[in-house]
Amino acid sequence: MATTQPAISTTGLHKSFGDHVVLDGLDLNVPRGTVFSLLGANGAGKTTTVKILSTLISADGGSAHVGGHDLATEPDAVRAAIGVTGQFSAVDNLLTGEENLLLMADLHHLGRRDGRQRAAQLLDQFDLVEAGKKPASTYSGGMRRRLDLAMTLVASPRVIFLDEPTAGLDPRSRRSMWQMVRELVAGGVTIFLTTQYLEEADELADRIAVLDRGRLVAEGTADELKRRIPGGHVRLRFADPRGLDAAVRVLGQVSRDNDALTLRVPGDGSLRSLKSLLDRLDERDIEVDELSVHTPDLDDVFLALTGNPDNEKVITR
Repeated sequence: MATTQPAISTTGLHKSFGDHVVLDGLDLNVPRGTVFSLLGANGAGKTTTVKILSTLISADGGSAHVGGHDLATEPDAVRAAIGVTGQFSAVDNLLTGEENLLLMADLHHLGRRDGRQRAAQLLDQFDLVEAGKKPASTYSGGMRRRLDLAMTLVASPRVIFLDEPTAGLDPRSRRSMWQMVRELVAGGVTIFLTTQYLEEADELADRIAVLDRGRLVAEGTADELKRRIPGGHVRLRFADPRGLDAAVRVLGQVSRDNDALTLRVPGDGSLRSLKSLLDRLDERDIEVDELSVHTPDLDDVFLALTGNPDNEKVITR
Protein backbone atom coordinates (compact mmCIF):
# COMPACT_ATOMS: atom_id res chain seq x y z
CA MET A 1 0.00 0.00 0.00
CA ALA A 2 1.39 3.39 -0.97
CA THR A 3 2.01 5.79 1.89
CA THR A 4 0.77 9.36 1.72
CA GLN A 5 3.60 11.84 1.34
CA PRO A 6 3.88 14.08 4.41
CA ALA A 7 3.01 17.76 4.12
CA ILE A 8 6.33 18.70 5.73
CA SER A 9 9.44 16.64 6.34
CA THR A 10 12.93 17.63 7.43
CA THR A 11 16.11 15.61 7.91
CA GLY A 12 19.12 16.89 9.83
CA LEU A 13 18.19 20.56 9.49
CA HIS A 14 20.98 22.85 10.71
CA LYS A 15 21.15 26.62 11.16
CA SER A 16 23.62 28.89 12.97
CA PHE A 17 23.90 32.63 13.42
CA GLY A 18 27.59 33.27 13.93
CA ASP A 19 28.77 30.95 16.71
CA HIS A 20 25.23 30.42 18.01
CA VAL A 21 23.69 27.14 16.84
CA VAL A 22 19.92 27.62 16.50
CA LEU A 23 18.94 24.31 14.87
CA ASP A 24 21.08 21.25 15.51
CA GLY A 25 19.91 18.40 13.28
CA LEU A 26 16.13 18.80 13.26
CA ASP A 27 14.04 15.87 11.99
CA LEU A 28 10.29 16.45 11.50
CA ASN A 29 7.46 14.61 9.79
CA VAL A 30 4.08 16.35 9.53
CA PRO A 31 1.16 14.34 8.06
CA ARG A 32 -1.20 16.09 5.66
CA GLY A 33 -4.45 17.50 7.01
CA THR A 34 -3.25 17.77 10.62
CA VAL A 35 -2.19 20.41 13.13
CA PHE A 36 1.45 20.04 14.13
CA SER A 37 2.62 22.25 16.99
CA LEU A 38 6.23 23.17 17.70
CA LEU A 39 6.88 24.23 21.29
CA GLY A 40 10.00 25.64 22.88
CA ALA A 41 11.39 28.39 25.05
CA ASN A 42 12.46 31.72 23.56
CA GLY A 43 15.50 31.06 21.40
CA ALA A 44 14.78 27.35 21.01
CA GLY A 45 14.57 27.72 17.22
CA LYS A 46 10.81 27.78 16.54
CA THR A 47 10.67 30.93 14.43
CA THR A 48 13.90 30.01 12.66
CA THR A 49 12.30 26.70 11.68
CA VAL A 50 9.27 28.51 10.26
CA LYS A 51 11.48 30.96 8.35
CA ILE A 52 13.47 28.13 6.78
CA LEU A 53 10.43 26.04 5.85
CA SER A 54 8.69 29.09 4.35
CA THR A 55 11.82 29.95 2.27
CA LEU A 56 12.48 33.24 4.08
CA ILE A 57 15.98 32.11 5.07
CA SER A 58 18.12 29.15 4.02
CA ALA A 59 19.36 26.30 6.15
CA ASP A 60 23.07 25.63 6.60
CA GLY A 61 22.61 21.89 6.28
CA GLY A 62 20.10 19.07 6.03
CA SER A 63 17.12 18.73 3.72
CA ALA A 64 13.42 19.54 3.76
CA HIS A 65 10.30 18.99 1.67
CA VAL A 66 7.17 21.14 1.97
CA GLY A 67 3.97 20.37 0.07
CA GLY A 68 5.82 17.66 -1.84
CA HIS A 69 8.54 20.05 -3.07
CA ASP A 70 12.25 20.13 -2.24
CA LEU A 71 13.01 23.28 -0.30
CA ALA A 72 16.47 23.75 -1.82
CA THR A 73 15.71 23.03 -5.48
CA GLU A 74 12.04 24.06 -5.78
CA PRO A 75 11.61 27.16 -3.59
CA ASP A 76 9.08 28.76 -5.97
CA ALA A 77 6.88 25.65 -5.86
CA VAL A 78 7.08 25.65 -2.06
CA ARG A 79 6.01 29.32 -1.95
CA ALA A 80 3.06 28.57 -4.22
CA ALA A 81 1.91 25.78 -1.88
CA ILE A 82 2.11 27.60 1.47
CA GLY A 83 0.69 30.50 3.42
CA VAL A 84 2.33 32.24 6.38
CA THR A 85 0.77 34.17 9.24
CA GLY A 86 3.62 35.55 11.31
CA GLN A 87 3.92 36.89 14.84
CA PHE A 88 3.23 40.41 13.61
CA SER A 89 0.24 41.35 11.52
CA ALA A 90 0.76 41.94 7.79
CA VAL A 91 -2.39 44.07 7.60
CA ASP A 92 -2.04 47.53 6.01
CA ASN A 93 -3.81 49.96 8.35
CA LEU A 94 -4.35 52.52 5.58
CA LEU A 95 -6.44 50.09 3.53
CA THR A 96 -9.88 48.66 4.24
CA GLY A 97 -10.27 44.96 4.97
CA GLU A 98 -11.50 44.37 1.44
CA GLU A 99 -8.61 46.34 -0.07
CA ASN A 100 -6.09 44.29 1.94
CA LEU A 101 -7.57 41.11 0.47
CA LEU A 102 -7.66 42.54 -3.05
CA LEU A 103 -4.00 43.53 -2.70
CA MET A 104 -3.12 39.94 -1.84
CA ALA A 105 -5.20 38.74 -4.78
CA ASP A 106 -3.22 41.04 -7.10
CA LEU A 107 0.07 39.76 -5.67
CA HIS A 108 -1.05 36.21 -6.42
CA HIS A 109 -2.14 37.20 -9.96
CA LEU A 110 -5.72 36.02 -9.46
CA GLY A 111 -7.22 38.49 -11.92
CA ARG A 112 -9.72 41.25 -11.13
CA ARG A 113 -12.92 39.18 -11.18
CA ASP A 114 -11.48 36.14 -9.37
CA GLY A 115 -9.81 38.41 -6.84
CA ARG A 116 -13.07 40.15 -5.95
CA GLN A 117 -14.89 36.84 -5.65
CA ARG A 118 -12.17 35.44 -3.38
CA ALA A 119 -12.15 38.59 -1.23
CA ALA A 120 -15.93 38.48 -0.82
CA GLN A 121 -15.81 34.80 0.07
CA LEU A 122 -13.14 35.34 2.75
CA LEU A 123 -14.86 38.38 4.25
CA ASP A 124 -17.96 36.24 4.67
CA GLN A 125 -16.03 33.22 6.00
CA PHE A 126 -14.26 35.31 8.65
CA ASP A 127 -17.31 37.36 9.62
CA LEU A 128 -15.82 40.61 8.28
CA VAL A 129 -18.43 41.61 5.69
CA GLU A 130 -19.67 44.61 7.67
CA ALA A 131 -16.13 45.69 8.52
CA GLY A 132 -14.81 45.08 5.00
CA LYS A 133 -15.34 48.67 3.85
CA LYS A 134 -13.74 50.18 6.97
CA PRO A 135 -10.02 51.00 7.40
CA ALA A 136 -8.10 48.22 9.13
CA SER A 137 -6.87 50.83 11.63
CA THR A 138 -10.35 50.74 13.19
CA TYR A 139 -10.31 46.95 13.75
CA SER A 140 -10.01 45.27 17.12
CA GLY A 141 -7.11 42.88 17.75
CA GLY A 142 -9.28 39.86 17.03
CA MET A 143 -10.60 41.35 13.79
CA ARG A 144 -7.08 42.21 12.62
CA ARG A 145 -5.92 38.66 13.32
CA ARG A 146 -8.89 37.22 11.40
CA LEU A 147 -8.12 39.52 8.48
CA ASP A 148 -4.46 38.54 8.65
CA LEU A 149 -5.40 34.86 8.38
CA ALA A 150 -7.87 35.60 5.60
CA MET A 151 -5.07 37.31 3.65
CA THR A 152 -2.96 34.17 4.07
CA LEU A 153 -5.77 32.12 2.53
CA VAL A 154 -6.31 34.20 -0.62
CA ALA A 155 -4.33 31.76 -2.77
CA SER A 156 -5.88 28.67 -1.08
CA PRO A 157 -2.62 27.22 0.31
CA ARG A 158 -2.56 23.58 1.41
CA VAL A 159 0.11 24.18 4.08
CA ILE A 160 -0.14 27.12 6.47
CA PHE A 161 2.48 28.26 8.98
CA LEU A 162 0.94 29.99 11.99
CA ASP A 163 3.67 31.61 14.10
CA GLU A 164 2.18 32.80 17.41
CA PRO A 165 -1.20 33.39 15.71
CA THR A 166 -3.15 34.43 18.83
CA ALA A 167 -0.51 36.46 20.67
CA GLY A 168 -2.17 39.36 22.45
CA LEU A 169 -5.75 38.26 21.79
CA ASP A 170 -8.41 38.06 24.49
CA PRO A 171 -9.78 34.59 25.36
CA ARG A 172 -12.91 34.97 23.21
CA SER A 173 -10.93 36.04 20.13
CA ARG A 174 -8.42 33.26 20.73
CA ARG A 175 -11.16 30.62 20.78
CA SER A 176 -12.64 32.12 17.62
CA MET A 177 -9.27 31.65 15.91
CA TRP A 178 -9.08 28.08 17.18
CA GLN A 179 -12.41 27.29 15.55
CA MET A 180 -11.20 28.74 12.25
CA VAL A 181 -8.09 26.56 12.43
CA ARG A 182 -10.22 23.46 13.05
CA GLU A 183 -12.38 24.29 10.03
CA LEU A 184 -9.32 24.70 7.81
CA VAL A 185 -7.94 21.32 8.88
CA ALA A 186 -11.33 19.71 8.31
CA GLY A 187 -11.01 20.97 4.74
CA GLY A 188 -7.67 19.20 4.29
CA VAL A 189 -5.27 22.04 5.10
CA THR A 190 -2.11 21.27 7.10
CA ILE A 191 -1.29 23.67 9.93
CA PHE A 192 2.23 24.10 11.33
CA LEU A 193 1.70 25.97 14.59
CA THR A 194 4.17 27.63 16.94
CA THR A 195 2.74 29.10 20.10
CA GLN A 196 3.58 30.23 23.63
CA TYR A 197 0.09 29.29 24.79
CA LEU A 198 0.34 25.65 25.85
CA GLU A 199 -3.45 25.44 26.14
CA GLU A 200 -3.57 26.31 22.45
CA ALA A 201 -1.34 23.38 21.48
CA ASP A 202 -3.34 21.10 23.78
CA GLU A 203 -6.62 22.18 22.14
CA LEU A 204 -5.54 22.10 18.50
CA ALA A 205 -2.52 19.91 17.82
CA ASP A 206 -2.72 16.34 16.56
CA ARG A 207 0.98 16.03 17.37
CA ILE A 208 3.34 18.20 19.37
CA ALA A 209 7.12 18.47 19.13
CA VAL A 210 9.22 20.09 21.87
CA LEU A 211 12.34 21.95 20.78
CA ASP A 212 15.15 22.69 23.24
CA ARG A 213 18.25 24.59 22.12
CA GLY A 214 17.77 23.53 18.52
CA ARG A 215 17.19 19.85 19.25
CA LEU A 216 13.97 17.86 19.25
CA VAL A 217 13.64 16.48 22.77
CA ALA A 218 10.14 14.96 22.58
CA GLU A 219 7.33 14.35 20.11
CA GLY A 220 3.88 12.81 20.38
CA THR A 221 0.25 13.55 21.07
CA ALA A 222 -0.53 15.81 24.02
CA ASP A 223 -1.59 12.80 26.09
CA GLU A 224 1.56 10.85 25.21
CA LEU A 225 3.77 13.75 26.28
CA LYS A 226 1.87 14.21 29.54
CA ARG A 227 2.32 10.55 30.44
CA ARG A 228 6.10 10.93 30.17
CA ILE A 229 6.17 13.32 33.11
CA PRO A 230 6.00 12.03 36.73
CA GLY A 231 3.09 13.16 38.87
CA GLY A 232 0.15 11.40 37.26
CA HIS A 233 -2.17 9.62 39.67
CA VAL A 234 -5.61 8.14 40.19
CA ARG A 235 -7.69 9.45 43.08
CA LEU A 236 -10.02 6.91 44.67
CA ARG A 237 -12.70 7.81 47.21
CA PHE A 238 -14.44 5.20 49.35
CA ALA A 239 -17.77 5.17 51.15
CA ASP A 240 -16.34 4.06 54.50
CA PRO A 241 -13.00 3.41 56.30
CA ARG A 242 -13.28 -0.37 55.80
CA GLY A 243 -13.15 0.04 52.02
CA LEU A 244 -10.23 2.43 52.35
CA ASP A 245 -8.27 0.01 54.55
CA ALA A 246 -8.99 -2.93 52.26
CA ALA A 247 -7.77 -0.99 49.23
CA VAL A 248 -4.55 -0.02 51.02
CA ARG A 249 -3.83 -3.69 51.76
CA VAL A 250 -4.29 -4.54 48.08
CA LEU A 251 -2.51 -1.56 46.51
CA GLY A 252 0.42 -1.19 48.90
CA GLN A 253 2.41 2.06 48.68
CA VAL A 254 -0.22 4.76 48.15
CA SER A 255 -0.99 8.15 49.70
CA ARG A 256 -4.05 8.08 51.92
CA ASP A 257 -6.29 10.75 53.41
CA ASN A 258 -8.28 9.25 56.27
CA ASP A 259 -10.53 12.30 56.68
CA ALA A 260 -11.52 12.44 53.01
CA LEU A 261 -11.52 8.62 52.68
CA THR A 262 -9.34 8.88 49.57
CA LEU A 263 -6.26 7.21 48.15
CA ARG A 264 -3.83 8.69 45.64
CA VAL A 265 -2.37 5.94 43.45
CA PRO A 266 0.56 6.78 41.13
CA GLY A 267 -0.20 6.10 37.46
CA ASP A 268 0.56 7.25 33.94
CA GLY A 269 -3.07 7.96 33.05
CA SER A 270 -3.21 5.26 30.39
CA LEU A 271 -6.28 3.08 29.91
CA ARG A 272 -4.20 -0.05 30.47
CA SER A 273 -2.90 1.04 33.89
CA LEU A 274 -6.37 2.21 34.96
CA LYS A 275 -7.92 -1.13 33.95
CA SER A 276 -5.21 -3.00 35.86
CA LEU A 277 -5.91 -0.94 38.99
CA LEU A 278 -9.66 -1.54 38.83
CA ASP A 279 -9.18 -5.26 38.16
CA ARG A 280 -7.08 -5.62 41.31
CA LEU A 281 -9.81 -3.96 43.39
CA ASP A 282 -12.58 -5.91 41.70
CA GLU A 283 -10.87 -9.25 42.43
CA ARG A 284 -11.20 -8.45 46.16
CA ASP A 285 -14.74 -7.09 45.82
CA ILE A 286 -13.61 -3.63 46.93
CA GLU A 287 -16.08 -0.97 45.83
CA VAL A 288 -14.89 2.50 44.86
CA ASP A 289 -17.34 5.32 45.49
CA GLU A 290 -15.65 7.84 43.17
CA LEU A 291 -12.69 7.80 40.79
CA SER A 292 -10.80 10.58 39.01
CA VAL A 293 -7.66 10.51 36.86
CA HIS A 294 -5.09 13.29 37.18
CA THR A 295 -2.26 13.74 34.67
CA PRO A 296 0.38 16.47 34.32
CA ASP A 297 -0.56 19.24 31.90
CA LEU A 298 1.51 20.65 29.05
CA ASP A 299 2.93 23.29 31.39
CA ASP A 300 4.52 20.46 33.38
CA VAL A 301 5.78 18.84 30.17
CA PHE A 302 7.22 22.12 28.90
CA LEU A 303 9.02 22.92 32.15
CA ALA A 304 10.38 19.40 32.53
CA LEU A 305 11.75 19.24 28.98
CA THR A 306 12.93 22.85 28.54
CA GLY A 307 13.74 23.74 32.13
CA ASN A 308 17.32 24.85 31.55
CA PRO A 309 17.51 28.53 32.57
CA ASP A 310 20.20 29.11 29.96
CA ASN A 311 17.42 28.92 27.36
CA GLU A 312 16.14 32.28 28.48
CA LYS A 313 19.50 33.94 27.85
CA VAL A 314 19.92 33.18 24.18
CA ILE A 315 18.85 35.48 21.36
CA THR A 316 15.25 34.99 20.23
CA ARG A 317 15.17 34.07 16.56
